[in-house]
Amino acid sequence: MSAYENPQIPEGINVSPTHPLKDFTLLLGGVSALIVVAVLALSFAAGYLVRFVPFEQEQALASSIDADWLKQSHSADDKRREQYLRALGEQLAAAMDLPAEMRIAVHYSSDDTVNAMATLGGNIVVFQGLIDTVDSENALAMVLAHEIAHVGHRHPIVAMGRGFTVMLALSALSGVGDGMIQQWVGSMGMLPMLAFSREQEEAADADALQALLRVYGHAGGAATFFEHVAEQSALPEPPALLNTHPDTDARIARIRDFEQAHIRPDELALKPLPDFVKSDKTDGTDPD
Repeated sequence: MSAYENPQIPEGINVSPTHPLKDFTLLLGGVSALIVVAVLALSFAAGYLVRFVPFEQEQALASSIDADWLKQSHSADDKRREQYLRALGEQLAAAMDLPAEMRIAVHYSSDDTVNAMATLGGNIVVFQGLIDTVDSENALAMVLAHEIAHVGHRHPIVAMGRGFTVMLALSALSGVGDGMIQQWVGSMGMLPMLAFSREQEEAADADALQALLRVYGHAGGAATFFEHVAEQSALPEPPALLNTHPDTDARIARIRDFEQAHIRPDELALKPLPDFVKSDKTDGTDPD
């Protein structure tokens, strides 16, 4: 029987060769990466699943949202502008093969924001600021058809589903709870956060160009507004449309290529906008 020995333990055997902060940083980075991947996966899954929500339910959800642009009081001229926009929207929608149950509701805002947006339930808002930047109905129709195409592809509810899923996940991780979710839902008055991906934007442009081709026989004037946006992009405060519609130069090139590929010289005349659609700021008079 051998005698019991108490060997001497080497110094530093329980000490990591790397600094503890480095280990912690690596662990934190790995966990953070897993969280980001999980949230993104949930976001894309939600974006896919909400496409199956019946459009009637989307309309019901839209009607429950406190939208500032629905409360705006309209003058007689404003109502006339909205009637014109709605008629133009119906004409374009009829040329875009939308599902039978899908209804488009075009709303007019007298705000001078250079923008138009598609929201939940087939609601589309066109701002006076955008109307004042175009010089033909064709140019206005391109933007309006683009927003209708977003609705047709269910892009607004996809964006909302992804946004809500991300907010729900962040709320669960942060422990804030329902307060953050309520704040997010409460901020949806005009739904400006429904930003669309570049692929969604390109799909909407393609559908809009086809609609112009069916309605007018050509796509002339389609790039006019986006050329205006490109000219203003160097200003300190560019048009709001730039916030959600990136890569303007590439977009103009694609639109121009489509125009040239479907050019019909005998039908290239652009349809002028009715005089009453423009605001007093653009009536041709000198403001000085």
